[in-house]
Amino acid sequence: MDQADYYGDLKYCDQCDKYVHYLMSVDCSYCVHCGARVHLFSDSDWRSFNQSLQERRPKGGRPRKDRGLESA
Repeated sequence: MDQADYYGDLKYCDQCDKYVHYLMSVDCSYCVHCGARVHLFSDSDWRSFNQSLQERRPKGGRPRKDRGLESA
C-alpha cells in the first residue's frame, strides 16, 4: 500500500491467484491478464487486515458517569 502511482498499484485476482495490475472502471476493476474482477485484498490478507484492526481498537464502551457530582 505504499505505492503512490497508478502504474505500480496492484489488486488481487482470484483466477490468477496473485496480485496483478488492473484496469479501472467506474464500478469495479478488472485483471489485465485474464479479465476477471479484482479485489483490493486476497481472502487471507483481508482476514489478517481485519484482525489487526480489531486488536488496535480500544476495548470497552463509554466511560462511566461520575455519580458523585451534582448537575446544574
